[in-house]
Amino acid sequence: MAAVKAPARQAEPPASRDLETLKAAAASCTGCDLYLNATQTVFGEGPVRPLLMMVGEQPGDKEDVAGRPFVGPAGGILDRALAAAAIARDKVYVTNAVKHFKWTPKGKRRIHETPRASEMRACRPWLEAEVEAISPRLLVCLGSVAVGSVLGSGYKVLSQRGQVFESALGPALITVHPSSILRVEDPDEKNAAFELLVIDLKKAASWVERAAA
Repeated sequence: MAAVKAPARQAEPPASRDLETLKAAAASCTGCDLYLNATQTVFGEGPVRPLLMMVGEQPGDKEDVAGRPFVGPAGGILDRALAAAAIARDKVYVTNAVKHFKWTPKGKRRIHETPRASEMRACRPWLEAEVEAISPRLLVCLGSVAVGSVLGSGYKVLSQRGQVFESALGPALITVHPSSILRVEDPDEKNAAFELLVIDLKKAASWVERAAA
């Protein structure tokens, strides 16, 4: 008989702000029920004191299996956009607002579902700990879930994209999630959507440069 996982309980990250310590602790997080069906916790990765911290929604199918953020198709779009914006990938920290893959079965595929507000709140302590550990100059919120987690309700991705707002975690720029570009079918519209993401990332880089001046 398969082992039954324990019910969710509120997560409390350790006092340490060492990334490896945080990552190890997050691996056993049961702060919400998402861990019940996920392969593993997918923690963020990247340098300490980065120029930019990319905050996505949640791991996808590829990330859930690999245990690393942004290694699937959306990650490929993000990498291309960073390169087009002349942003060094190794200077960027990537993570997600929610650290477990939320999905529903569709045949043999696992289709992602949008995290609930309660699941975002359960994962918030880990995001806060990551920000404290790495001290990014600017957070880049990729999509509505990241925007809601970092900035709270009342912000709109499409009407406020490319703008920087103050949050409890620090200054944050709003833009779309790279997965939204994957869903665009028309080639011309897809290229236009990609270019808009590049423009937003260039704005993020320019903001960082001005802040450092």
